[in-house]
Amino acid sequence: MRVDEYAAHDAIGLAELIRDGAVKAEEVQAAAAAALDAVAPQLNALVGERFAEPLEYDPDGPFAGVPFAIKDLIIHAAGIPQRAGTRLLGDGIATPEDTYLMARFRAAGLATMGVTATPELGFNANTEPVSNGPTHNPWDTTRSSGGSSGGSAALVASGALPVASASDGGGSIRIPSGCCGLVGLKPTRGRTTVGPDYADPLLGLGIEFALTRTVRDCAALLDAVHGSEPGDRYLLPAPVRPFAEEVRAGSPRLRVAVSTTPSSGPGSTDPQCVDAVHRVADQLESMGHQVVEASPAIDAEQFDDANLVAWCSFLADGVDTIAAALGVEPGPDTLEATTLACAEHGRTLRASDLYATDRVFNATTRTVARFFTEHDVLLTPTSCAPNTPLGYLNADDSALDARGWYDRIFSFAGFTGVANVTGMPAISLPLGWSTEGWPIGVQFGAGLGRESVLIALAGDLERAIGWADRRPGVWAGA
Repeated sequence: MRVDEYAAHDAIGLAELIRDGAVKAEEVQAAAAAALDAVAPQLNALVGERFAEPLEYDPDGPFAGVPFAIKDLIIHAAGIPQRAGTRLLGDGIATPEDTYLMARFRAAGLATMGVTATPELGFNANTEPVSNGPTHNPWDTTRSSGGSSGGSAALVASGALPVASASDGGGSIRIPSGCCGLVGLKPTRGRTTVGPDYADPLLGLGIEFALTRTVRDCAALLDAVHGSEPGDRYLLPAPVRPFAEEVRAGSPRLRVAVSTTPSSGPGSTDPQCVDAVHRVADQLESMGHQVVEASPAIDAEQFDDANLVAWCSFLADGVDTIAAALGVEPGPDTLEATTLACAEHGRTLRASDLYATDRVFNATTRTVARFFTEHDVLLTPTSCAPNTPLGYLNADDSALDARGWYDRIFSFAGFTGVANVTGMPAISLPLGWSTEGWPIGVQFGAGLGRESVLIALAGDLERAIGWADRRPGVWAGA
């Protein structure tokens, strides 16, 4: 299989070729290896070397033999070192077992080819850790690929992989999806397992899934890996029908709310992002949906204060746990300046601060849940700008304290955090394009457990507007 043939297929297409005997899995993986090697010098999206051979997978899974990679954060595979984007972990720590979601990815048949880059401990909306250097956006290598799943996004967008794992604690699936022109679904809290290491990562903000180029890959992969494991905190009802069927069936008439005002952070919205949302709103009206200007009445100041507590307490716990386990002293030689600042702030927090945060999160969740009794989906930009230049979100800037760093991140990521706090699903789709030729992500949110609504609507928009014919400047199949 030639690299250009490989890059032209999504995961379902490759799986069908393998299953029908048109090509061997080993040929597909050889093409993936060549593709990864081709884009590596321009993107810097892998951590360490590409695996000489893919990790073991189930040859009977629905994606049997399809190339894949895992993010260097939260998820981990047995025997594979994890660095979490930080020098504090040195060459990485390997565990003897897969996380539960990793086991499900293997059972789905995905062939893991490597580990993708992430910012330090995940607290950034780009991917430029000191430990690994910046990951470049394949649409414009002077721009960031987003974060914290920026390595995965760059590789999928460049055609080097059809799918890669991702996680989302404040927008880290959707933001790189928007920056890189991908489909990025953050599922409902509990739809995918975060065990056994976590019950509720980041006080419930964190969830794991993947990045894809097509809606059908997103839906079919969610069909393959969703569900709980023994000991998980949440047990969601099974979907009425497979998510893949929702793509084909399409969406009923929906009540669509539209907002271009950030729900958190000090940022304003780039006019090109505003225009992209309005164009999509017009398209939805032409498809028969009811579209109105509306958004949940969230107290943004209280929200940001609480979100800062969640992130800083998480970082303090992570830094101190790693340092104690390895006997390493946290400092400028092992941590970036803003990580140190956030961890130091986190250590000053009291139990009462966490309970106060929980009250704000509860109030926010109830406000948004009531909003979704009157509207089916909320349409917004994915981020406040199409992307950022490399260096804009510099996590090693010693001039920033914890709040200064939080405000810098959420001046760009002002639309995504609410879905994390509420646990509700949200999806980013590449439905806009800037004058520079960059993708612009457009986000849809829905009520708890309503991924099917988002996936069905995404399928309709993919057919109506589409993005499959667009290729970034760094494309493995060029």
